Amino acid sequence: MENQIRLISSVIAIAITLVIWFGISVPTGVSPGAWHLLALFVGTIVAIIGKAMPIGSIAIIAITLVAITGVTNPKPSIAMSDALSGFSNSLIWLIGISIIISRGLVKTGLGNRIGYYFISIFGKKTVGIVYSLAISELIIAPVTPSNTARGGGIIHPIMKSIATSFNSSPEDGTSNKIGKYLALVSYHINPITSAMFITATAPNPLIVKFIAEATNSKINITWAQWAIGGLIPGLVCIALVPFVVKFFYPPEILETPSAPVFAREKLAEMGPMKRSEKIMISVFALLLFLWANIPATIFGKAFEVDPTAVAFLGLAILLVTQVLTWEDVLKEKVAWDTITWFAALVMMASYLQKLGLIKWFSGLIETSIASFGMGWELAVFVLVTVYLYAHYFFASTTAHVTAMFGAFFAAGIALGAPPLFLAFSLIGASSIMMTLTHYATGTSPIVFGSGYTTLQEWWKMGFIMSVVNMFIWTFVGGLWWKVLGYW
Repeated sequence: MENQIRLISSVIAIAITLVIWFGISVPTGVSPGAWHLLALFVGTIVAIIGKAMPIGSIAIIAITLVAITGVTNPKPSIAMSDALSGFSNSLIWLIGISIIISRGLVKTGLGNRIGYYFISIFGKKTVGIVYSLAISELIIAPVTPSNTARGGGIIHPIMKSIATSFNSSPEDGTSNKIGKYLALVSYHINPITSAMFITATAPNPLIVKFIAEATNSKINITWAQWAIGGLIPGLVCIALVPFVVKFFYPPEILETPSAPVFAREKLAEMGPMKRSEKIMISVFALLLFLWANIPATIFGKAFEVDPTAVAFLGLAILLVTQVLTWEDVLKEKVAWDTITWFAALVMMASYLQKLGLIKWFSGLIETSIASFGMGWELAVFVLVTVYLYAHYFFASTTAHVTAMFGAFFAAGIALGAPPLFLAFSLIGASSIMMTLTHYATGTSPIVFGSGYTTLQEWWKMGFIMSVVNMFIWTFVGGLWWKVLGYW
């Protein structure tokens, strides 16, 4: 049962918390409050990884413990305010509201229409189908901050329908016909699109926050800056994924003349574009227009709009036009769940930063790497590689980013790495790590669970794609970021 308490995981999380709190002496240079908050933070991350309870429940417990123990401030009223401070973070609301908005893609059927439309045009060959799925995912990525909703809820059902239409199914032992290839390619596109936009997956706003904190707000990555920085390396990765997967797991069916017919039949079933879909696509365009800061670019800073305010504007329009109702908003459990656990993690990470723990830990990493006498280029390679492959031990990208990004970024800065080069390298790793395992992110168990690949095939392809994508992201991206003047 999803809502059950897992006793063993809970005991392990509690034990680790108590060991850090009581069993390890507070290191020199670290305050007792910071160390005790670290104990609560590590216990929270372990509970999330072990799925001791639903993540929202874990978040409420974490907020309660921070308030009651007074680790941030001995005064109870201030400690309570500190514990709740995460809910005032606008980036949390940006993601939560965007998740609610993305519900409209499913409710109106616009997400499916986009997918079938591109397949009707480019689907005569198998490679055309996977590129159609990739383009569809790329188009909806900026307004679907749940990569699971996008990859597992919209793209995967379309992919399964196409595989079934070619009589390729795990049950019949015919996955090799086309299903395995479609499943692997469509899955491995998901982490790439997640890396390309701040609003494409939930942990990305956390990264913006960590970068700002580590640089004393000298670097505040905007939505447009992130999208432009991720554009070229992301597109190159997307372009190569179908060919890399094809080299290792080629489909038996290469020509798919019936796929466009199938897609057109699906579009015919859907009928003409409904009013709700037209409004949805208009809101989509408006969000991108304002998130990209185009009015401010043309008319000046007076026309700048906060990204979270833009998300609220989009939701307000959908509510006024009844594309979404208040009942839809209330039923979007994922959004409210995300806001709750995000607030807890952001709060704890923020106070670890404020209390000096992150600076202390990054200093340890910096000293360890510096002892080898390597230049910043090799130091960045080591940091990014360790950060990326540590995800074998995580079942949550949010937990991984929260636990490690801030310290690794700060260590890289101290070792002399150009801040934005390092930032975008770690940004890529923070999503590309989703490729590694069948439990790496919410999308992976959905796609893996459909049965088209074996566990060995999944892990093998995941490791290969992590190497290929990270190489492209770092080297092609590095040249692109140089052209942009990011470093």
